[in-house]
Amino acid sequence: MFLYQLLPLVINTLTLIGITIGLFVEKQRDMKKIIASAILVIALSGIANAQRFNIGGKAGANLTKITGKAFKEEYNLGYHVGLFAEIDLNKKWGIQPELIWNQVNTQRASGTDSIFNNWQNNTGSIQLRYLTIPILLRYNVGSLVTLHLGPQFGILSSKDKTLWNNSKEAFKSGDFAMVGGVQVNLKMLRVYGRYNIGLSNINDVPNQDKWKSQQLQLGVGLAL
Repeated sequence: MFLYQLLPLVINTLTLIGITIGLFVEKQRDMKKIIASAILVIALSGIANAQRFNIGGKAGANLTKITGKAFKEEYNLGYHVGLFAEIDLNKKWGIQPELIWNQVNTQRASGTDSIFNNWQNNTGSIQLRYLTIPILLRYNVGSLVTLHLGPQFGILSSKDKTLWNNSKEAFKSGDFAMVGGVQVNLKMLRVYGRYNIGLSNINDVPNQDKWKSQQLQLGVGLAL
């Protein structure tokens, strides 16, 4: 019975993830519409077969590092805030789509003036703001602990004036990552920790090395 419920959802999810990844490679101007459609179809498919459905809000801290010669090899503090839905198909398995506003802070390395120009500050710090959309598989280890695993799509919504040669933006407009984490369920309260590893190169500067993000998230949520 569980496989019968899960199969259409898995097919829809894999198809939409494939389309979205393809758009990351080909073009990114339609990304918001495609991801919004994907979230809607996945959520509706899950709700139709759900044994339990919750929505809620969440907030927490980020520790982010961007790998590459242009950045310091250190984690920097930021924050995230957003919404989530818990869609359990049975006592063990479910899905959890989310919509998160995610602040990413990093520090440029010394000697990168040829890459980054027109700074809004003189500290060498860079701030990026992403609209991130995780689509996570849920596995409930009893009622107290839930494990999460799945892809995350990011849309760069705003950034500092970090330009290359005064004409070209240094960062690509999209990011793709994999997410793994654990959540503790205390009645309506959710306490979670996650690790996000970026798989796509967010560097939009020619003839430079690959820039990829790594992020640790800690936070709390409230399910309604």
